[in-house]
Amino acid sequence: MAHAVLIVDDESTLARNLATYLERQQFDVRVAETGEDGLQLLATFRPDVVLLDHNLPGISGLEVLQRLRATDSHTPVVMMTGFGGIEVAVEAMKLGAADYLTKPVSLAELKLLIERLLNQNRLERTVRYYGQRDANASGLDKILGTSPAIVGLRSQVQRLLDAERQLADADAPAVLIQGDTGTGKELVARALHFGGPRAAMPFVELNCGALPPQLIEAELFGYEKGAFTDARQRKPGLVETADGGTLFLDEIGEADLSTQVKLLKLLEEKRFRRLGGLRDQSINLRIVSATHQPLEQRVREKSFRADLYFRLRIVEIRVPALHERGADIVDLALHFLQHHARRYRRGAMSLSAEAHAALLRHPWPGNVRELRNAMEQAVLMCTGTSVGLKELAFLALPQGSHSDSASWSDDDLNLERMERHFIEQALLRSGQNVTQAARVLGVSRDTLRYRLDRLGLRDHGAPD
Repeated sequence: MAHAVLIVDDESTLARNLATYLERQQFDVRVAETGEDGLQLLATFRPDVVLLDHNLPGISGLEVLQRLRATDSHTPVVMMTGFGGIEVAVEAMKLGAADYLTKPVSLAELKLLIERLLNQNRLERTVRYYGQRDANASGLDKILGTSPAIVGLRSQVQRLLDAERQLADADAPAVLIQGDTGTGKELVARALHFGGPRAAMPFVELNCGALPPQLIEAELFGYEKGAFTDARQRKPGLVETADGGTLFLDEIGEADLSTQVKLLKLLEEKRFRRLGGLRDQSINLRIVSATHQPLEQRVREKSFRADLYFRLRIVEIRVPALHERGADIVDLALHFLQHHARRYRRGAMSLSAEAHAALLRHPWPGNVRELRNAMEQAVLMCTGTSVGLKELAFLALPQGSHSDSASWSDDDLNLERMERHFIEQALLRSGQNVTQAARVLGVSRDTLRYRLDRLGLRDHGAPD
């Protein structure tokens, strides 16, 4: 479907030339010669972009813009002026114009500007749509559980939200969310946004581990036309998109050092610069970051900046692992079971007593994410309405890979077998993650790697 452009200009020759050019570029174009006619067309034509002359008979272009913004805050408006210079442009931008052009208008420049505004408006509409949809699925009440660990977590988040509402300025504190993979760190980040005073503004997320380092900077800060080979037009970054709202940096520990420098400036000065840009821009946002990595250790290893670490963790929130949450495991399992039963139109389903016990015995190295997926598989495998041991057979614990470990018992005082047993259990609980297993055992990562080599366990599924 062709994009619609409304031209409001009393210079009929210029307006006709612009319309002819844009129609050849596959735009649907309407022309109004007065501000009053333009406002009437807005209601029926519903343009994607408005080209508005400043000097119009009757009401001026600035007054048209002001009336338009009273009822429509989203449609991009480009102010066109043949005189008045910077003063008119500044006033137009204050009233909500997206950009301005000086007459005579360059047709090639006009086409690029319209395409940029369409792309930007599409992104903003997407953010608004997902923001509303996410608001309905996010909030403090979506952090389920009654265990002391979860009650404490909700209480901490609520205290932070209450404090943020009392802020005398817009400089909300940065929050660092720590927790193992799959514990629900993103859910906490969303609760902080959608439960607070920024709920009506964008919630924008970037997984720092999902993109190559050379692309993260462009995604975050955007770029100017010509900043690099494929930069054919200006592109706003996620920082701009999140203006007024929250920027959630997941897996912040994966950010490379060059990106860390720019993030530090963003946090300290609330300013950023697009790639290829010549000036800094002010921004109003709060940053929430999350990681499963031990950032303190990465700081000691010089792979994460200490100054950025301390700026990110003005407030630190720890999300408990699932095995720390006791009876919450069964409550969450029932919640996910009913959720997936509705998805697959299976009706009400339940868990047998044996299934309850099996769920509580399992160490859940993948945490809540693993539990959710397990309940979906159970729904798919179950032929009746009750999930039992048969449907949960895939949760059976893997056996130790070494006979000495399998034969260890509480009465066995052999130091090497005890050490092997505890290391294998720690690796099992951490999903074979050496860093997390070292934390469970209370030793450094290097110490654990040495003992893995000494015991010959590195070949049994324990990656670096």
